[in-house]
Amino acid sequence: MKSLTFFPGLLLALLACGTGTAQLTTTPPSTATTTAPPPWPAAKAWAWYEKVGAIRGVNYVPSTAVNMMEWWQVATFDPTTIARELGLAHETGYTSIRCNLPELVWEHDSTGLKKRLNAFLGLADRHGLTVMLCLFDAVNFAKADPQLGAQPAPVPGVHNSRWVPSPAPADVTDRRRWPVLRRYVQDVVGTFGHDKRVLVWDLYNEPGNGGLFTRSLPLMEAAFGWARQVKPMQPLTTGPWIFYHTKPTRRMYELSDIVTFHCYGTAANAEQLLKTLQAYGRPLVCTETIRRQPGKDYADLLPVYARYGGGWYSWGLVAGKQQTYLPWETKTQTLNDPWSWDLLYPNGRPYRPAEVALIKAFRFHK
Repeated sequence: MKSLTFFPGLLLALLACGTGTAQLTTTPPSTATTTAPPPWPAAKAWAWYEKVGAIRGVNYVPSTAVNMMEWWQVATFDPTTIARELGLAHETGYTSIRCNLPELVWEHDSTGLKKRLNAFLGLADRHGLTVMLCLFDAVNFAKADPQLGAQPAPVPGVHNSRWVPSPAPADVTDRRRWPVLRRYVQDVVGTFGHDKRVLVWDLYNEPGNGGLFTRSLPLMEAAFGWARQVKPMQPLTTGPWIFYHTKPTRRMYELSDIVTFHCYGTAANAEQLLKTLQAYGRPLVCTETIRRQPGKDYADLLPVYARYGGGWYSWGLVAGKQQTYLPWETKTQTLNDPWSWDLLYPNGRPYRPAEVALIKAFRFHK
């Protein structure tokens, strides 16, 4: 999800649009070059997409977790809440979920993290949900580095106040740390790269966010190479969140098997972007979308994705410690004010029942 904290004037002007059972073994990391091999042929990507069908997805963090560190550490991993909420996702009509993994937790507990991920994938599969996994994430609402241990409580009234990036920003450009990052990518992708419960590997969420700009591009390129060296059966992707027509964005699409992007703009913004991205000749999936503002809601955006055969992931399932029901721009609202994101109250009741009906009815136009 976009952060407006770091360059508010620029972003406010430009954000219109234009997170089978594996064998839990460690794949030995390759020492080969980080240059990424070619992506799938377009025909292979389309064959995969035809098999998958219309993706109706949601970006998910358990309501009891303030960030991905709290989600995935052993002391605070909450399978009871996760099982209940993934059941709600299925009942709502979602077919897939997108979520983030924290490199730092893997670094200190790789076996435990993979066991918890395996359990999570099992819970998702039990409810008929596939999973898109994000390995790196530049978003830094908290303006802090990731830390192990207990996470701070959410800041009242602040959207996603404790979200930290992965890896830490300094590690993105410090190549002395890259051997560890390579082992992380190759261990996780190597372990789950032939697991049917994993739908897509989204290698880097919003590269360039958090003030990194193009400094994150080399790590993104390297991640593609590392992941391809272990030969996963799933597609690899990374998509832009802004600046859709720049050289870094074109590089993302040159490396990706399927075309992904974020769009919190209007239906007209999304339609223009989809038209433009069709030029790449690959399946289109918007991995973050929809905001409850005029022209940007479910009723506005879903018909556009249906017309263009685009899969989508909305933001937020159950309102919780992330507080992503709050808008980016204000610091004084509460759960009782109009929501910008999230679909369900903590008790599972829909914020707007009509939105659930739209999700369940979503189909591609033939």
